[in-house]
Amino acid sequence: METLKYVIIKTKKQYNEYCNTLENLVMTNNKVDSDEIDLLNLLIEKWDSEHNSFNELNPVELLKTLMETNNLKSKDLVEILELSKGTVSKILSSQKGLSKETIRKLSDYFNVSQEAFNRPYKLINEINRHFRDASLMNTKKHFKKVLA
Repeated sequence: METLKYVIIKTKKQYNEYCNTLENLVMTNNKVDSDEIDLLNLLIEKWDSEHNSFNELNPVELLKTLMETNNLKSKDLVEILELSKGTVSKILSSQKGLSKETIRKLSDYFNVSQEAFNRPYKLINEINRHFRDASLMNTKKHFKKVLA
């Protein structure tokens, strides 16, 4: 009986091998390998959907994980998202939320659903750091002096 070239992925090692193989096939851009590329994509996507914990990460943690996986630095995000260095820095430090346009660009670039980036998470705002309730941190507070 003939052994199959590719089978259902069962281990992280096998997953990494298939990812490397897929990357090499895509880089060669050979039309003959299109069925092989499709099969590897299918197997890798199946593994990802069953084993990745993207839904457990908040959008900033997910972004940092994807950056690390793809060997990207914040300066690379500046170009990808067409944002300033300061804005990217604020996003990565959870001081600024992700806009709809930023979510679209991240989703397209990393080939991840927009829902992964479009979830609520706590923002840190230096102005309101003294509030114990983190949900109050995202807005500027103006207090009036109350005269008794």
